Amino acid sequence: MTTHKLVTAGADIVYDVHGPLPAADGRPPLFMIAQPMDASGFSRLASYFYDRTVITYDPRGLGRSTRKDGRVDNAPTVQATDVHAVIEALGVGPVEMFASSGGAVTALALVAAYPNDVTCLVAHEPPLISVLPDARAAERARAGVRNAYEAKGSGAGMAAFIAMTSWQGEFNDDYFARPAPDPAQYGMSTEDDGSRDDPLLSDRSWAIT
Repeated sequence: MTTHKLVTAGADIVYDVHGPLPAADGRPPLFMIAQPMDASGFSRLASYFYDRTVITYDPRGLGRSTRKDGRVDNAPTVQATDVHAVIEALGVGPVEMFASSGGAVTALALVAAYPNDVTCLVAHEPPLISVLPDARAAERARAGVRNAYEAKGSGAGMAAFIAMTSWQGEFNDDYFARPAPDPAQYGMSTEDDGSRDDPLLSDRSWAIT
């Protein structure tokens, strides 16, 4: 694996290349992206593709990629521009892409803006709340996660996130009538370290989650 840094006007983007470029078998590289997970979350998965050249990266402001734009929010169009810049820097033509969670939202923005960058996209579970039939209730549930995090810290926020993502069916009165989940029931600490910058539990990534 080799690690590279791409310097742009708004951020320094770090990405990893697992295997040779151009790929030994002549196939396009396989680019794996997520959000708010960084490249480290793909280490094991990438190792299973021993016959492919795999690209992973840290989105701006996460992991090893640093921001210079003075912002903390995560917008899919901005993230897509970063991914496009990495693909151009690779210099090997269009890629195949596996994109998960918020990364799938970024990938959809990428193929809309730069359709020649990707030959095949697997968009895994893009959290596009706005297109759900119960979008307003889902947005209220998501706000509940943020509110729990703001009020009591990461343990409470993550417990609320687990409760929200474990709910089956549309969000209804039964969901909102439930008591706040106890972090301890998920094996998490109830201590509050005072930080409020988590990209998953805050509202910083709402545009892509």
